[in-house]
Amino acid sequence: MGRSAKKGPYVDPRVFEKAERQLTSGKRDPIKTWSRSCTIVPEFIGLTFMVHNGKQHLKVFVTEDMVGHKLGEFSPTRTFRGHGGKPAAMKSGGAASEK
Repeated sequence: MGRSAKKGPYVDPRVFEKAERQLTSGKRDPIKTWSRSCTIVPEFIGLTFMVHNGKQHLKVFVTEDMVGHKLGEFSPTRTFRGHGGKPAAMKSGGAASEK
């Protein structure tokens, strides 16, 4: 369920300040942040963020399609290693597979 319209989107004030500073200065250094819950607003378009995923910071370049989403949506926290396979004895054709 989304946030109430009268409250507006949640934007971390520190992240917003850093983004404004970059826009006025013209620098395009990545903005390092741990605020995954920060909503992407139109002012962030064209900026690069380093979003923490619990282990490291991943680069996220903001485009128009991302507006309204959260920064954390683009920095996955889990890696999928595949579903469990068959036991080793079944694969090798050993005695366990003959039963």
